[in-house]
Amino acid sequence: MKLEGKVSNHESVNRMYEKVNSEGITNIVERFNSQEKGRCPFCIAGLSCQLCSMGPCRIGKDKPYGACGIDAAGMVVRNFTHKNMLGTEAYTYHAIEAAKTLKATAEGRTPYEIKDIEKLKWFAQQLGIEGEDIKELAKKVADFVISDLSSVEESKLVEIFAPEKRKEVWKKLEIFPNGVFQELLTMGSSAMTNVDSNYVSLAKKSMAMSIATCMGAQIALEVIQDILFGTPMPHESYADMGVLDPEYVNIAVDGHEPFVGVALIKLAEKEEIQEKARAVGAKGLRIIGFIETGQEILQRIDSPVFAGIVGNWIAQEYALATGCIDVFAADMNCALPSLPEYQKYGVKIIPVSKLVRFRGIDEGLNYEPEKAEEIAKKLIEIAIENFKQRDRSKAVKIEDKKKIVIGFSPEAILKALGGDLNVLLDAIKKRDIKGVVALVSCTTLKNGPQDENTVTIAKELIKRDILVLSMGCGNAALQVAGLTSLDAIELAGERLKVVCKDLNIPPVLSFGTCTDTGRAAYLVRLIADALGVDIPDLPVAVTAPEYMEQKATIDAVFAVAYGLVTHVSPVPPITGSEDAVKLYTEDVEKLTGGKVLVEEDPLKAAELLEKVIERKRKRLGI
Repeated sequence: MKLEGKVSNHESVNRMYEKVNSEGITNIVERFNSQEKGRCPFCIAGLSCQLCSMGPCRIGKDKPYGACGIDAAGMVVRNFTHKNMLGTEAYTYHAIEAAKTLKATAEGRTPYEIKDIEKLKWFAQQLGIEGEDIKELAKKVADFVISDLSSVEESKLVEIFAPEKRKEVWKKLEIFPNGVFQELLTMGSSAMTNVDSNYVSLAKKSMAMSIATCMGAQIALEVIQDILFGTPMPHESYADMGVLDPEYVNIAVDGHEPFVGVALIKLAEKEEIQEKARAVGAKGLRIIGFIETGQEILQRIDSPVFAGIVGNWIAQEYALATGCIDVFAADMNCALPSLPEYQKYGVKIIPVSKLVRFRGIDEGLNYEPEKAEEIAKKLIEIAIENFKQRDRSKAVKIEDKKKIVIGFSPEAILKALGGDLNVLLDAIKKRDIKGVVALVSCTTLKNGPQDENTVTIAKELIKRDILVLSMGCGNAALQVAGLTSLDAIELAGERLKVVCKDLNIPPVLSFGTCTDTGRAAYLVRLIADALGVDIPDLPVAVTAPEYMEQKATIDAVFAVAYGLVTHVSPVPPITGSEDAVKLYTEDVEKLTGGKVLVEEDPLKAAELLEKVIERKRKRLGI
C-alpha cells in the first residue's frame, strides 16, 4: 500500500511530512513507499528461511520443503517464534535494568528515591519477603526479581501473579514457564536448524516464553518503576507537536526506559538549571517525551519542566525537523537509524544506552544506575550549549496540542471507582459498559496512514459502549487524537457516556506502554477473581490494530495464552501455511480459550470484537 497525500491521522505530522519531503531528506514515508515495489511474497507469507548455509530456502507449490526437510507450517511458526524472542529479550533487559536501579537506589548510589513505600511493602509481601527497613526490603526485592528471571525452576513471579484457573490450564498444556532467561534458552535452542520442526511444539514453547515475559518480567519492572517514580494516578498533560517551543532549551527523551528522563526532570526542576538556560537567552529548559520513555514519565510525573509527549515513533523525524529540539536522548527501542541525518535541523542525537548506536555515532552516555545524574548533567550542558548555536529563526512552531488525562494504573482505576471494583462489575452487568478492550499496539504504515486504524477502531469501540484501555505507541496515537481527554466522552455511546461522566474519566483510559501488558493482565485477573470465573469467560478482548515489531508479537502470544481473543492488523507473516493459520485462529482456542482474530478493516474489526464480547456476556448470563 503506497501512501500518497495524507500520511498520518495527525495533521501535525502531515504538515511536517510536506516540509521534510520538499527538502529532499530521507523520511519514513518515502522509504516505506520505495520498499513497496520489491516486497518478497515468500517473506510476506513466512515461507523464507535463511538459518543455514544451504539456504535461503523458499517453500512453494513446486517445492513443499526446505533443503533440510522442514515443511511450511514448521517454517512459518519457527520464523514467528524468532521474532517473539527479540521482544522477550527487550522486555527482560528492561526488567533487569529496573531491578539494578532499585537496588542501587536503596544503596544510595542514584539520584532517585523510594517514592511509593506502600507499593514496595505490598510487592515484598506478595513475594514473601519480610522486613521493616525500607532500604533492605528494596534490595531483597531487587535480588528476588533478578533471581527469578534467571531461575531454572518454575517462575515464582508467574506463580504469584497469574490467576489460579490459568495456572491449571498452563500446567495441563505443559507451558507453565521457568524463569524468562531459561525460556529464552529453550525457545532459541529449539528454533535452530534441525532441532524442533513441529509447529505446534514451537508455538507452545513460544507461549511459555510469553507467560514468563508478561507475568514475570513486565509486572516486575512496572512495579519497580512505580516504587521508584510513583504509581500512576490520573492527572493532566499535553500531547502532539505543540509541546515543542523553540524558545526553550528542549531535551527529548525517547525509547522505553524512563531512568535518564526522570534524572533529567529532577535536575531541570532546580532553579539553578533554569537560570543557566535563561542566561543563554532561552525561556527555560524543558524535557519532552517521545515513545514509551515519554509514556512511562507521562503516566507518573506531573512536573512544570515536563512539557508532555510528542507522539509515537513515526513522528520522530518530523518532530526533529521542526528545529525545536536541542538534544535527542535515545535509550533502548524505537530510535530510527536515519536520525543522524536530522542533525541538520540543529539537534544533537545522543545514545543513552549501550544497546543504541547510529551511523556515524559510535559513542554514547551509556546508562548505569550510579551514572544517572552524571549523564543528566552532561545532557543538560550539551543542550544549553546547543541552544546558543541553534537557528531559532528557522524553527517551525506547531500549534497542535491536546490536553489529555493520563495515569490509569489498576490502583488509579480502583480509586476512580471509590475503591470498590463492584462499581465496574455492576456497570458491566447492566450493559452500561458492554465490555473492555485492551488496545496494545504499535504504529505502522503497512495498513494505511500512521495511526489511522488505531484511532478509527478506538472511536468505533467507545461508540459501541466498549471501554478502551490503551497502551504502547497506540496510546500516543489516541492521546494525540484527543481520545484520552474528557472531551472525548461526547464520542462514546450513550450508556458509556453516562459512566464516564459519573466517574469523570475519558472513554479511553491511558494505561501506559506496551510494557504494561502484564499490569493489564493483573487488572483482568482482579475482575475475573471478583466474578469467580476464568479469563476466557470475561467480556474482554485485545486489539493491536497497527502492530509493528517484536515486542508486539510476544504480547499477542501472551494474550492468546491468557485466554483472550486478540485482534491483529496487518496480517502476520504466517499465511504461507494453512495449518499454522488454523492453529492461531481456531485450534488454540480449544486449548487456552484465546485466539488470533485477523481483520484489516478497523470498522469490521470493531464489529467482530463486539460480537466476541456479546458471546462472552451471553455465556456469563449478563
